[in-house]
Amino acid sequence: MSDEPPLSRVETTFPIAHIRPHHFSAIWLIPILAALIAIYLGWHSYSEHGPHITISFKTAQDIIPGQTQLRYKAVTLGTVEAVHLNPDLSGVIVDVQMTSQAKSFLTDRARFWVVRPQLSVFNASDIETLVTGSYIQVEPGVQGGHPKGHFVGLETPPTDRTDEQGSEFVLSTTTLGSLNIGSPVNFRGIEVGEVLGYDMLSDKEPLSIKIFIRKPYDRYVREHSEFWNASGLSLSFGPSGVHLTTHSLRSVLVGGVSFDTPLLAQNENPAANGATFPLYESEAQAKVSQYRIHIPYIAYFQSSVKELGVGSPVMIYGIQVGDVTEVKLVFDDKTNQAKVRVAFEIQPDRALGVFQSGTSTDPSQMMRRLIDSGLRVKLESNNLLLGEKMLTLEFAPNEPSIDVVQEDGVMILPTQSGSTDNLLEALSDVVNKLNTIPFEHIGNNLNTLLLHMDQTINGHDMRQALHSLSIAMANAADLSHKADLNLTPALQKLPDISAQIQSAVTHANGLMTGLDNGYGQGSDFEKNTKRVLDEVNDAARSIRLLADYIERHPEALLKGKTYSTKEKP
Repeated sequence: MSDEPPLSRVETTFPIAHIRPHHFSAIWLIPILAALIAIYLGWHSYSEHGPHITISFKTAQDIIPGQTQLRYKAVTLGTVEAVHLNPDLSGVIVDVQMTSQAKSFLTDRARFWVVRPQLSVFNASDIETLVTGSYIQVEPGVQGGHPKGHFVGLETPPTDRTDEQGSEFVLSTTTLGSLNIGSPVNFRGIEVGEVLGYDMLSDKEPLSIKIFIRKPYDRYVREHSEFWNASGLSLSFGPSGVHLTTHSLRSVLVGGVSFDTPLLAQNENPAANGATFPLYESEAQAKVSQYRIHIPYIAYFQSSVKELGVGSPVMIYGIQVGDVTEVKLVFDDKTNQAKVRVAFEIQPDRALGVFQSGTSTDPSQMMRRLIDSGLRVKLESNNLLLGEKMLTLEFAPNEPSIDVVQEDGVMILPTQSGSTDNLLEALSDVVNKLNTIPFEHIGNNLNTLLLHMDQTINGHDMRQALHSLSIAMANAADLSHKADLNLTPALQKLPDISAQIQSAVTHANGLMTGLDNGYGQGSDFEKNTKRVLDEVNDAARSIRLLADYIERHPEALLKGKTYSTKEKP
């Protein structure tokens, strides 16, 4: 029998399960947050995703897919995705993915062009492209256009502005100069606009330059405003010295236009948008246009008119009253000689009262009266340094009366040689007189004289005289030295010393005649030599007198000099 208890009686025990509530783990936040960010970025990208457009250009220069941006007022509105060739190879098609901000102005009035570095126009955007690269600029145009997805790009910036308030004007000129697209327009030193573009319809018509002036400065353009080319520097010479005129630094580098309104026209109404004005070459020419009356005259010259040209001043009493309008060479069939025809204009407004009288306001009558009084046209130098010429109206009372003639209805004024011509004639006369002086003969005589002087000074007689004088002076010095040691023996040598000095003086006096012939009377050398010889003569005479006295009175060496009753002490 088994000792195991029956199964029914076996007590079994099982583990008891305890149910606890489930807690969310923080680690699940990471994928959830990432999913939310991805959803937001996707939604944001979809919401910012704008239309896809294409732009046609003639070339894809400086356009790089994935890098070149499309901008408006420095705000990025799109990026170039791809560049393709046109099927006919006439240009390229640029695919641009726009942002949602560009939806409103992608109409048929929008314009696109590529902004590249322009070294000729130094503005901020152009300099920026040197670092950031070229970009496509868009101008939306006025509102109200029809939506459009394909555009034809411009090769140059548009010549009008629709995104800025202001007015456009046209300037007419014969030459462009250094003006270019983007050149500034200045008003009293303030930059108020820019040059939009230029066009030339034909070679027989002037250039048309379109400019834009911003508000509120466009209201300062009046019907009689004056525009002039303000490019570069202007150097002029006036009574107060040299004047250097310049505008802004940008105008100096890339050219510019300036304008102003005369005082009498400042009450006029503002000029209409699109009005045309002449563009003068300088401010001085623009100021001349203020004078409404221009009276033409003609003058003929038969002398050189070099440096006289169009724009040269016409002066009277130092005051400018007109300008030269034409200078040309003509041939006179009557005299068979060529002469210079100078046409000029006088503006009476510049000299009120000079060309008008109290009884008559007709300028032609007043001019005839002035001619009868001796009025003549002269050609003068306007600037001796630069050689510029001008016309002057001067009175010569002693001139004979002449009949005033006209040419094609224009009065011909009589002329007279100016001070410049007289100065040239005087200089020519001086040169002719100088040419008659025998400079070569005088030079030869001077060379001969100098040769003789050299021979005289370095000759045997001069050396002998100087040698004798040197010996005599040496003996005199030896006498002075020995006198301190033994007075009596030294004094006994005085006759010999006197004879030597006298011989040297004789030689020197004989040499003076040769020096007079060589150097001439009154020369410094002759005066100095005579002074030395006079001093030597005095010394020789003193020594000779002393020697004679000692020879007559030898006792004086012991007793000294004695005086007789006939001699004064």
